[in-house]
Amino acid sequence: MLISPHSLIFPFASSIQFSQFLLLCFSFWQASSQQLKFTTSDSCDRIKDEFQFLQAQYHSLKLECDKLASEKSEMQRHYIMYYEMSYGLNIEMHKQAEIVKRLNGICAQVLPYLSQEHQQQVLAAIERAKQVTPPEMNSIIRQQLQAHQLSQLQGLALPMTPLPLGLSQPTLPAVTSSSGLFSLSSLLASQAQLAKEDKASRDGVDSHREEDGDKSD
Repeated sequence: MLISPHSLIFPFASSIQFSQFLLLCFSFWQASSQQLKFTTSDSCDRIKDEFQFLQAQYHSLKLECDKLASEKSEMQRHYIMYYEMSYGLNIEMHKQAEIVKRLNGICAQVLPYLSQEHQQQVLAAIERAKQVTPPEMNSIIRQQLQAHQLSQLQGLALPMTPLPLGLSQPTLPAVTSSSGLFSLSSLLASQAQLAKEDKASRDGVDSHREEDGDKSD
C-alpha cells in the first residue's frame, strides 16, 4: 500500500478538513498581524509623544540657560564696575587720611607760635572738628561719591557742562549697605544722560545762531 506524502504531512481524513485547517491558520495569522501592527503603531505614538515632551523640556531649559548666562554677564559687569568704584574710593580714603595727617602735623608745628589764648581756641576748634555726627558723615560720603563719579565721567571723555534751565543737580540718597552701590550706577546714568541732553541743546542753539547770522548777512 502506497502512502502519499500529503497524508504524512497533513493527516486529515478529507480535503474538507484540510480546507478548514487552512482557513483557521489564515484567520489566526491575520489576527496576529493586525494585533502586532496595532501594538507597533501605539509604541511609535508613545515614542513620538515622549520625544516631543523631551524636546519641549530641552527648549525650556535652553532658554533658562541663556537667561542665566545673560544674568551672569550682567552681574560680572556690575561686579567689575563696583570693584573699580570701591578701589577708587579706597585710594581716595587713603589720600584724605594722608592729607589729614600732614595737616595735623602742620597744626602741631604752628601751634606753639600762637599766643596762649589763640592756642586754646585752636585746640578747641580741632576737638570740634574731630567730632563728626552720622548725618554729617552721610553728607561727606555723598559729596565724595559725587566727586568720584564726576572724575570717572571726565576720564571717559564725557563733557560735564552746566545743567540747562529748570534742571537741578541730581543728588545721592542716604548711603546704606544695600542701596549705596546701586545709587552709584544710577548717578552715572543720570549724569551721562544730562550731559548728552545739554550737548544736544547747545548744538541746537549754535545752529540757530548760525542761521540768524546768515539771514542778517
